[in-house]
Amino acid sequence: MTSTPDDPTTALPGRPPVVDLATWQTARDELLVREKAHTREGDALAAARRRLPMVELDGTAEVVGPDGPVPFLDLFQGRDELVVYKHMWYDGAPHQGQCEGCTTTAWHAKDAVYLNVRGVSFAVLTSGPWDEVAPFVEFMGYTQPWYSVRDVAAPVGGDMGHIVCFLRDGDRVFLTYSTTGRGNEPVNGSLGLLDMTPYGRGEAWEDNPAGRPVIGDVREGYPAEGRQSCWYWRSDADGVATWGPTSRPVPQWTRPGATPVETLGRHGHH
Repeated sequence: MTSTPDDPTTALPGRPPVVDLATWQTARDELLVREKAHTREGDALAAARRRLPMVELDGTAEVVGPDGPVPFLDLFQGRDELVVYKHMWYDGAPHQGQCEGCTTTAWHAKDAVYLNVRGVSFAVLTSGPWDEVAPFVEFMGYTQPWYSVRDVAAPVGGDMGHIVCFLRDGDRVFLTYSTTGRGNEPVNGSLGLLDMTPYGRGEAWEDNPAGRPVIGDVREGYPAEGRQSCWYWRSDADGVATWGPTSRPVPQWTRPGATPVETLGRHGHH
């Protein structure tokens, strides 16, 4: 059926206009011009990153992992490049009380095999004490290497919530790049896919057409409620919204090894 975007007989409130395929293709092609320009600008920014100067640091600085203290140089695992995510930490907080944003980032970076074959290692650093970090990593089911950088000076330690890149030349180590805030988003592939959908991320800050659904406001550190994004939903194994010692992020209940097999079918949805 051929229709116009404002045809009241075919319009669906709160959804994109309904048009024929040719009209859609024209609009799609117009947007593609902007997307290609965005891609090329991204390529130019990446090229500029590769031309940044670098800062030498002490590769013998000790970080603490499952095998005890090791020199930072060991995190390269013999490779020349290293990407780390610096995970925020709240001392003494229960597992579910750790930073939701960092928790989500760490989940999306659970496997680095494609970085590894390109000569890049990956690790998560956190300022938490190892005796708190180790049970948290086990509880969350993370598979990437974690290390405590408590009391270690920047750029190995320092502020958390960053992606940081390092380069190794023999026994010499250099800082090459760092980003934080929304600059961390490339790790979270779910956000990029949501940006392609008609409802987007569903968050209140987005520039959405009138009538589109708003799923939630970002409310880190609060129990699951109505207007929150899915990465802030918490429930127990039976799907009951809770903010206690048995809760975990709802989307992560079905990850491999998260719960006994018999409870996998009972994970909760908000």
